[in-house]
Amino acid sequence: MKNYGKPKLALTMGDPAGIGPEVVLKSLKEIVKFADPIVICDYEFLRKEAKRCKIKVPDVFYVDMGNIGNKKITKGKISALCGRVSYDYIELAVLLAKQKQVEAIVTAPITKGSFHAAGIKFPGHTEMLAALTGTKEYAMMLTGGNLRVVLVTIHTSLSSVPGLITKEKVYNKIFLTACWLKKFMGIKKPVIAVSALNPHAGEGGMFGKEELKEIIPAIIKAKKMDNVDVIGPVVPDTLFYKAKKGMYDAVICMYHDQGLIPLKMTAFDTGVNVTMGLPIIRTSPDHGTAYDIAGKNLANPESFIEAARLAVFMAKKPLSRRK
Repeated sequence: MKNYGKPKLALTMGDPAGIGPEVVLKSLKEIVKFADPIVICDYEFLRKEAKRCKIKVPDVFYVDMGNIGNKKITKGKISALCGRVSYDYIELAVLLAKQKQVEAIVTAPITKGSFHAAGIKFPGHTEMLAALTGTKEYAMMLTGGNLRVVLVTIHTSLSSVPGLITKEKVYNKIFLTACWLKKFMGIKKPVIAVSALNPHAGEGGMFGKEELKEIIPAIIKAKKMDNVDVIGPVVPDTLFYKAKKGMYDAVICMYHDQGLIPLKMTAFDTGVNVTMGLPIIRTSPDHGTAYDIAGKNLANPESFIEAARLAVFMAKKPLSRRK
């Protein structure tokens, strides 16, 4: 069943050893209602996955990469093969988006360990997508419920975070967020809160000087942007209470868990990851490969479906709907 006139989405199968194939299969019945999906996969592997999960293979367009063949995939196990094939799915999806053959891409989870086993040096999807599209300034946004969080630093050790917080990085994340909210959410004057790094926003330098040296100067610069209300640095222990009440359109967070813990508490099953700053639209579910349940037919497809919905919404570029 083809959905002519509906936005075309490239869906990647993700790591074959994880829940990606199962989630894609479970999602297609809903996705075809609002989009025309093109599934980039190893078709025979996906067909066997459907049989195992007792899912009828949906009638959509499949691009069979044919990379797995008769090679054995062990569910829940890192391997160079899984890393290589999941990389190839993403690479083709990006190419289709760059060539305007699809309006957006939705990527199923990959495993960094399998990437590394295959000799692929990217720490995750975000950095890989930036490289494939030649994007220098980009940011990861996670959205779920009424929260949108943007990360200044992503996949790095907590001990490395203070040294990576710079005026330029904080400002660039605010700028990208403001542009995204205006372009894709249709918000004329977005309200963006910037989190502090330290308790009590550093208490005037007593608990750290990152706020004084890096974060506040970035906020001062961002306040000069047209039609953007930038607030902060907001103390982390009250920030998300206010954000959940709808006081902010987005929150700039200094490190990975600062943003993802409240986001996943609010929308664990429906969170969506968006890569801002790319010349293409890309979303993904806000969960990993879930090796612990891979192959058990327990995966929840809601986050992947929501990622597809948001990709379609972004592709339509809604007109401004709020002052």
